[in-house]
Amino acid sequence: MSRWMRQAHRWISILFVLTVVANIAVMSARPGQPPAWITYSPLPPLFLLMLSGLYLFVLPYAGNWRRGRRSAAA
Repeated sequence: MSRWMRQAHRWISILFVLTVVANIAVMSARPGQPPAWITYSPLPPLFLLMLSGLYLFVLPYAGNWRRGRRSAAA
């Protein structure tokens, strides 16, 4: 699960960077206010990055907590 999550996190980060670059390109090419869907397009990948990043951040602590709990029970 951890390996799959790391790979997904990498691909989501690439998607996020591409949406931000596209957002900047559209904003600089168009005068005035761009459509809302372009402005908010980086938010879904950013939310997924937040969730997967939090999971990956907590993963080592959860492993240490489980190991400590097993050794205390034995």
